[in-house]
Amino acid sequence: MKKVEAIIKPFKLEEVKDALAEIGIEGMTVIEVKGFGRQKGHTEIYRGSEYTVDFLPKIKIEIVMSDSQVESATAAIVKAAKTGKIGDGKVFVSTVEEAVRIRTEEQGENAV
Repeated sequence: MKKVEAIIKPFKLEEVKDALAEIGIEGMTVIEVKGFGRQKGHTEIYRGSEYTVDFLPKIKIEIVMSDSQVESATAAIVKAAKTGKIGDGKVFVSTVEEAVRIRTEEQGENAV
């Protein structure tokens, strides 16, 4: 099993969700987060004063899936989330050792 974590721009969430649904990914966890990378934030003017916004709003999607789904899921996320501009985000893939469904106590890929 693998865990795919994607950091994307908030307005791309629906497109990513739809792209994942098309390839059969049923469940995901979505978290509102803030952060920055090479973008280093930006400046804004509020009531005549300029200030720096260091942490930009992003969406973090977490999905645990079988190894066979990872390549297609990653490709779907990248295609749906890409704008071609700085700050599009990143996708991380890591190994999951074990999963347990609390309600039924199923383990491994059956729990996912």
